[in-house]
Amino acid sequence: MSEIHLHQRSDKPKASDFPKLTLWICRILVGSVFIFSGLIKANDPIGFAYKLEEYFLVFNLNFLNTISVWLAIFLCALEIIFGSLLILGFKGKKIAWGLLLLIIFFTFLTFYSAFFEVVTSCGCFGDAIPLTPWQSFIKDLILLAFILLLFKYRNEITPVVKSSFTRGLISTFIVIFSFGIGIYTYNYLPFIDFLPYKIGNNIPEQMTLPEGEEPDVYEHIYSLENTNSGETKEVTDKEYMEQEMWEDEDWEIVGDPKSKLVKKGYEVPISDLFISDNEGNDVTEEVINEPYPNLIVVSTRVEDLGPFDIKALDRINQTVKELSDEYNLRGIFLSASSMDEVYYLNEQLGFVLETYYADAVPLKSMVRSNPGVLLLQNGDVLNKWSKKSFPSKKELEKQYFSK
Repeated sequence: MSEIHLHQRSDKPKASDFPKLTLWICRILVGSVFIFSGLIKANDPIGFAYKLEEYFLVFNLNFLNTISVWLAIFLCALEIIFGSLLILGFKGKKIAWGLLLLIIFFTFLTFYSAFFEVVTSCGCFGDAIPLTPWQSFIKDLILLAFILLLFKYRNEITPVVKSSFTRGLISTFIVIFSFGIGIYTYNYLPFIDFLPYKIGNNIPEQMTLPEGEEPDVYEHIYSLENTNSGETKEVTDKEYMEQEMWEDEDWEIVGDPKSKLVKKGYEVPISDLFISDNEGNDVTEEVINEPYPNLIVVSTRVEDLGPFDIKALDRINQTVKELSDEYNLRGIFLSASSMDEVYYLNEQLGFVLETYYADAVPLKSMVRSNPGVLLLQNGDVLNKWSKKSFPSKKELEKQYFSK
């Protein structure tokens, strides 16, 4: 009597299982990338807002600069929400549509940046993982391919939780968390600082080429014209020196030399910091190498300060005054605004702070707050605070000063 096997076990997936397996891989991969991208940027929404302002400038949308921070917080939250709900399978069809529209928008921006060379870094992963425009565009193309697959099978995206009440509860928590993290870091500085002015760094070291490292190597190209024949030609600085062409009176340099990067070298983290006084004198070394505690109050643009900011700055100024009366402490006010704007503010608040000036770019990197405060000593960044988190005199005394 033969035994009939009604069921045969096979470890091979059925044909109908492939879409589900592929779908799960896409959900986890795309969702994880969006969550990571959103969290990294939500860690520093002001930095992302600066990047958005670069795009606004390119597309003549400067009127959006006033809401750039809140737009940055919204986009970061959207990425986290979409990524989380995709993995959980909540609102599958709507999330698939949202992801598709979002990635098409991002892909257009990164392609435009790369092709027309208008924005040097897209800020996709903030300052944690800097990407060139072409790298960002390729990344978005890969994501687009996965999202198109998700969109094709959007009807098969099923939730991992059956209870609609539980899904609603989880979704609400995700939304609150996604917006909350950006709002918190906007008010109280990033959780993780990826910039060269972060706590623990020594600013002079960040401005110096380490031993054994080489800087960028450039080749300078001169345009020459023959004074007799009118013939023109281009020669490199090396050729110009080797052939001693400066001795030939028939050839003269026309215009300014052009520079061409020959070899990429070590990039000094801080290369653009120049601090000057009212008369334009360079006081950078004096300020950053102060041997005593040095409270540096940074306000990139004093004209952007609102009533609350002015009140916070006044509190900081008064705290510095009280400390400097008792301790060997130096207080400095750094701004990129005009002397007239700073002088007017000084008249309002009665600054005890010494006033100096620097370009807006390094000031934006120093502290993500306007105003914000750094505590320096011997070039070391001991701490930094936003306008809301700056401590009281008593707290500063307890941690940093002793009689």
